[in-house]
Amino acid sequence: MRQNSDAGNQIIEGTIWKQLLFFFFPILLGTFFQQFYNTIDMVIVGRFVGKEALASVGGSAGQIVNLVVGFFTGLSAGAGVIISQFYGAKDARSLNAAIHTAYAFSLAGSVIFMIPGLLLSFSVLETMNTPAELLESSAAYLKIYFGGIVFVFIYNIGSGILRALGDSKRPLYYLIICSLLNVVLDLIMVLALGLGVAGVAIATVIAQAFSAGLVTRALMKPGNLYQLKLRHIRFHPRVLKSQLYVGLPGGFQSVMYSLSNIIIQSAVNVYGTDTTAAWAAYGKLDALFWMISGAFGVSITTFVGQNYGAGKYDRIEKSVRICLAMDCVVSIFIAGFLILFRSPLFGIFTSDSEVVRIGSDMLKTITPCYVVFIFIEIYSSALRGLSDVIIPTILTLCGVCLLRIAWIFVVVPIKPSIHTVILSYPVTWITTSVLFIIYYQYRKRRLWPS
Repeated sequence: MRQNSDAGNQIIEGTIWKQLLFFFFPILLGTFFQQFYNTIDMVIVGRFVGKEALASVGGSAGQIVNLVVGFFTGLSAGAGVIISQFYGAKDARSLNAAIHTAYAFSLAGSVIFMIPGLLLSFSVLETMNTPAELLESSAAYLKIYFGGIVFVFIYNIGSGILRALGDSKRPLYYLIICSLLNVVLDLIMVLALGLGVAGVAIATVIAQAFSAGLVTRALMKPGNLYQLKLRHIRFHPRVLKSQLYVGLPGGFQSVMYSLSNIIIQSAVNVYGTDTTAAWAAYGKLDALFWMISGAFGVSITTFVGQNYGAGKYDRIEKSVRICLAMDCVVSIFIAGFLILFRSPLFGIFTSDSEVVRIGSDMLKTITPCYVVFIFIEIYSSALRGLSDVIIPTILTLCGVCLLRIAWIFVVVPIKPSIHTVILSYPVTWITTSVLFIIYYQYRKRRLWPS
């Protein structure tokens, strides 16, 4: 197996801002196309089936999908951190053990989540106060999605491995192909076959299966220090322990995020289908910020992980500062863009004027605080690259999740309105950002020599 050299790994040698951008843009475009085909699902059902279908795909069902996929993505991030550290240290044996363990984990995880997903979808939707007219179609969407969740997990773990190895381009290429495939399948399933909400779920599963095949095939080709071999997929206890140590807090953090969002979704559902549809449409516009900030987060985790493994401590703090500045500038631009063009943007999803009005009010409340959230994203991602995950998880748990839940159960009953519900986001972001700024400044003096 070929050995790579430091000169061939620009993450630990090249100009930081250039390499961050070279690594960031493929991740960003990949996330864009991932959001693109999810958004296309909603655009097609919203425009051609109706606002009830829009609410079914993007409302309670969407929150449940986010919870499950987010939990697994958080867990798999632990694998990515360990893989990036082994790759930076050029430890081929441990690297291959980590890759095969991660794949075994994705297969086992898909079975664990698929069974309850198929059996409990309807009951969970009822518990979330999902409007009665949306229950059947939302449950159908979830059952189809969970039936093919193995492909979602394999794609996420496979693309995460490639990015941890410094390859952010191939996951992008595969996602572009599958996004286009999903659009074609959406049109066939909804317009030609008239399958509605079930049709977009089937299209998503087929597209994810194709992307899972592509990313697996890429890892099976010999690379610098690594090669995935299907017959070698199994758990390596030592590596699994390290991956879980880093990944479990991230997975738990993601679950708490999603649970708090599900509680908020339940509070939103109380205000009827128009509000639920508006919140679903806003979620897709809001995704523009999350995919960019998340791409910066993945980039800095990989940068920190590989430089930490290579012992290049001076590059760690520099890359964090540069990444934070980049994310700040982009976040301000996104907030301005969404506020300025809010009405035509909501019009993409629905022609219902009341849905557009409600969604626009939501957007004006939340987007100005994007610039605050970046401190949570960048600092927590950088600390994850150093395997420092416990305290950041506690900060997020208390500052975002528990405070948000307390807001819904304490503040909202005092002044019940959709505006009060939505305010939970800016309030918790500001609180948690302050906590992360304090903690990061405290920890950075102890994590590496000055």
